[in-house]
Amino acid sequence: MAPHARVRAPELIGKGGWLNTGGTALTLADLRGRIVILDFWTFCCVNCLHVLDELRELEEKHRDTVVIIGVHSPKFVHEAEHQAVVDAVERYEVHHPVLDDPELATWKQYAVRAWPTLVVIDPEGYVVAQHAGEGHAHALEQLVGELEAEHAAKGTLRRGWGYLPCRSGYGGGPYVAPEPVATDLRFPGKAVLLPGGTFLVSDSTRHQLVELAADGESVVRRVGSGERGFGPDGFSEPQGLALLPDGTVAVADTVNHAVRAYDPATGAVTTLAGTGRQWMQGRPTSGPALDVDLSSPWDVAWFADRLWIAMAGVHQLWTYDPATGTVEVAAGTTNEGLVDGPASEAWFAQPSGLAATEDRLWVADPETSALRYVERDGEGFAVRTAVGTGLFDFGHRDGEAGQALFQHPLGVTALPDGSVAVSDTYNHALRRYDPATGEVTTLATDLREPSDAVLVGDDIVVVESARHRLTRLRLPEEAVRVESVAHRTQRAATDVAPGRLRLDVVFQAPTGQKLDTRYGPSTRLLVSSTPPELLAEGSGTGTDLGRDLVLADGVTEGVLHVSAMAASCDDDPENEYPACHMHQQDWGVPVRVVPGGTGRLPLVLAGLDA
Repeated sequence: MAPHARVRAPELIGKGGWLNTGGTALTLADLRGRIVILDFWTFCCVNCLHVLDELRELEEKHRDTVVIIGVHSPKFVHEAEHQAVVDAVERYEVHHPVLDDPELATWKQYAVRAWPTLVVIDPEGYVVAQHAGEGHAHALEQLVGELEAEHAAKGTLRRGWGYLPCRSGYGGGPYVAPEPVATDLRFPGKAVLLPGGTFLVSDSTRHQLVELAADGESVVRRVGSGERGFGPDGFSEPQGLALLPDGTVAVADTVNHAVRAYDPATGAVTTLAGTGRQWMQGRPTSGPALDVDLSSPWDVAWFADRLWIAMAGVHQLWTYDPATGTVEVAAGTTNEGLVDGPASEAWFAQPSGLAATEDRLWVADPETSALRYVERDGEGFAVRTAVGTGLFDFGHRDGEAGQALFQHPLGVTALPDGSVAVSDTYNHALRRYDPATGEVTTLATDLREPSDAVLVGDDIVVVESARHRLTRLRLPEEAVRVESVAHRTQRAATDVAPGRLRLDVVFQAPTGQKLDTRYGPSTRLLVSSTPPELLAEGSGTGTDLGRDLVLADGVTEGVLHVSAMAASCDDDPENEYPACHMHQQDWGVPVRVVPGGTGRLPLVLAGLDA
């Protein structure tokens, strides 16, 4: 195994303390002799959720030599609340210790620049690898095997957890499961009103659908085994629901990367679209629905004679046509951000809520804290923004839409007067946007992580996800008065020098692999900025992972948007069809242009920056 840079791993510190350890504070000294994988994540980030799923198999297979530590590093203000992190750890079934780091102390110590980032620490306490983004499970598996062999030979690898205090946790290791709580729903995601007046709710953490009586409380039936699965009685963290013209309900089966159909009349569950595998770059984006991979579908809605799918995992909208049984991309490029225009050129940021009216499809776009919509534009469709400005501006501010602020909204509901209600999730509020006046108001506060709402006569029934219930409200005639507040992410801006800035995306192919150049360049780099005027030179697409950027005079701050991809394949000349892997990450890097700032911006995709 090639020697690694000998960088001592900084200690793990976080003001929020430790979760999933039974109250024990862990140190790196406690974990000496083990391979430690730090997972820097935040619960708003769908890519972070993908990585949680990728790590499950590695966590099980190497549980006597490897410990995974989640370092929760918030983007949004709400994510810095300790109880919100506690909820997220349960919601997403995180079965390893988690350090709550609300002030990004450990994030800064490890010079992390992106969610998610994985850092590998060897049994002697040295950092040996860093990976940004998702899709690195194969590389981690290879590296863990090498480290196990190397440190077993050196005598520095410890197996088992006999040297820790006796625990009841997973595998006897540092993980201690929290006590389960009995509720009828557990972190419900979305709801739909069935023709008979009952509610169908996606009970996301319990991997079920639950039908509730008209009172919104009494359980009529449960659909699904309650365990993760992809069979006729299985879901995995289902979210969005939509009534289809044939009377069935489309279900966004999020972690199964599929769209299912539930028939309330017969109780049957079938699959409409998706293979159960997550879509990756280079795979088909249209074709027979059961043959095309999807990526974390979060909501569904019937609009323009199609089922529209909020494909949160790739920042796009797709459609399913039941007449032909096909799917295709309808809007978005897979780049994350806020860009309007023709549907094929628009950028979204984890679209997670949909609501259809006769002429518009409304979209809750949470990572930009935005309300967007799709409308017809000649023979095609266009994407517009009603409220929201970008990835790092959020808050709770009412008034004219151009200056109004949301905080990570997950749901949108069409109202009878042409306005829409927005489930403003991280503000714990229900908001309203009126296209006729261009005004944003607040309808209700003191809701706990509302993620959807359903109109029922003169009432609106809100899915209070973090209170595990549906809450019925009378639609108010007047808005609630709320003190305005604006936020920016705690993540510090990078000080860069005026003029030329060298951008280097660091990528080292995993051991035993090489860049795949059989069919042309195996890397791609896309660079843009907000505002666009920040870059005088260097925006656009190229194949080199390094580029010289020129910052424009007179623009003192902004965000650099960097998207990088690299394809690596097994380095085996005897194998005509080697296994290949795609590595990809999008960065949004806040920068401040100041004299004396850095002239080089390194972003680690995989490996270590020399």
